[in-house]
Amino acid sequence: MYRAPAIFVSHGAPTFALEPGLLGSRLTDLGKRLASASGIVVVSPHWQTCGIRVTGAAWPSTIHDFGGFPPALYDLTYPAPGSASLAAETAALLAEDGLVAMVDPERGYDHGAWVPLRYLRPDADTPVIQVSMPHNLDTAGALRLGRTLAPLRDRGVAIVGSGSLTHNLHEVRRDGDSATYAKEFAAWSRQAVLAGDVESLVDYRHVAPSAIRAHPTEEHYLPLLVALGAAGTDMPAAIDGGITYGVLSMDSYAWGVH
Repeated sequence: MYRAPAIFVSHGAPTFALEPGLLGSRLTDLGKRLASASGIVVVSPHWQTCGIRVTGAAWPSTIHDFGGFPPALYDLTYPAPGSASLAAETAALLAEDGLVAMVDPERGYDHGAWVPLRYLRPDADTPVIQVSMPHNLDTAGALRLGRTLAPLRDRGVAIVGSGSLTHNLHEVRRDGDSATYAKEFAAWSRQAVLAGDVESLVDYRHVAPSAIRAHPTEEHYLPLLVALGAAGTDMPAAIDGGITYGVLSMDSYAWGVH
């Protein structure tokens, strides 16, 4: 059976949906490898809950969970089907590992899911469910969440952690060079991911350069660890995304695509 990949995507700002930059076409190329996938599970920082929830709607809506952006952004939709059976299987898998999970029959896709999916699967022809991030999730918990979801890959379900390799919105800039600290953190992350240095990636706040400046809060970093946990022993591939708005590294990673 087709074994689906594990992927970490940097989704950057919502405007990524309109401005593909370096990463958009590269995600589309990667997404061609998902043509045989039976489903996609996305973990995004834009859905945080008490405990864990899983989308169970047959046709989840497109949530425009942002404000102050160009009107064209609010016209975009991502009409991929959901999957009640995959949602139930995922919730059961989480419960088997001692993680409390409930199926939410109404929740739609937030922009952390639908924006990168518009590039990965532009035809919206693969069933997608989202798994929420618990409010109290930490790096070890994110790694565990990914490891718990990993068996889905063996039945053709891709695991996608959608976040941002750097995410300091207080320093967003439209002009000028990319911030040195963002480049240094991205370079450190790439070295650690490609070396399979799980311990350092979990303990990044203490060992990575400018970690707290790159991530004043952790929610956009944690999906990297979800994908890393789902990757198991697969070899990583780096996907150059550049840096947008001076501080948002768009670098992404995939495992199981060689």
